[in-house]
Amino acid sequence: MKKVTKAVIPAAGLGTRVLPATKAQPKEMLVIVDKPSLQYIVEELVQSGIEDIVIITGRNKNSIEDHFDYSFELEETLKEKGKEDLLEKVTHLSSMANIFYVRQNHPLGLGHAILKAKPFIGDEPFVIALGDDIVYNDKTATKQLIETYEKYGGSVLGCQEVPEEDVSKYGIVKPTKELDERTVEIEDFIEKPSKEEAPSRLACLGRYLLSGKIFEYLEKTEAGKGGEIQLTDGILKMMKDGEKVTAHNFIGKRYDIGNKIGLLKANIEFGLRNEETREDLINYLKNELEIK
Repeated sequence: MKKVTKAVIPAAGLGTRVLPATKAQPKEMLVIVDKPSLQYIVEELVQSGIEDIVIITGRNKNSIEDHFDYSFELEETLKEKGKEDLLEKVTHLSSMANIFYVRQNHPLGLGHAILKAKPFIGDEPFVIALGDDIVYNDKTATKQLIETYEKYGGSVLGCQEVPEEDVSKYGIVKPTKELDERTVEIEDFIEKPSKEEAPSRLACLGRYLLSGKIFEYLEKTEAGKGGEIQLTDGILKMMKDGEKVTAHNFIGKRYDIGNKIGLLKANIEFGLRNEETREDLINYLKNELEIK
């Protein structure tokens, strides 16, 4: 069994759900407390043992590369002023992982974006962490998927149970065999089913650990709705050829920061977890807004 050391972050989307904030800046660079949302995802991957990360970007995404790059002027200024705590936070960004960039020239879907990483991944198993999803937990969602892969092999879909009324918003898996209390083998999953059609309430939520074989299937996958190549279609074809795929119900609080309310919730809750902002934020919520 090959060790999982590589990850892909698709970050080429336009962020239309949070316009106009994303008109001139990537949605992945929208700030949660004091860090862009993409940094939380990179840190999750690094904490999980990932060493090499490829970020799939698009037009107007140069600030992503700048954020994780070495900044001579800023670092020298912080050194001269003796701001060692801030200097450590900045230098950490350019050294915490090997980060590479590939541009998706045309917005042809998630499957097409993942295909751009084929030369980087080769035939190795790898993690996909969607840029819209931040998960808070002491043990990262990525680490939970890696442990599931090491235990059972095959590919692993990161899932959580959603309310019945929300199944039509997600890809819902069809379980066949329970492997443990949080992991099932699956035979199918349905994209955005009605609650009557949904085979379960386990929804795919922004984390995947896939075999390198997925590229063979994505290359053969035809464009579907909107002219896009869908990752889910490639996974389904791989499953039909006998490739083992499990779904792991990971533990953690998930934030969909691709929409306004998800971004607001993340800022409030991460602000309450942050030692620098916690007390002032609690006082503000209690006194200024009269929230009890």
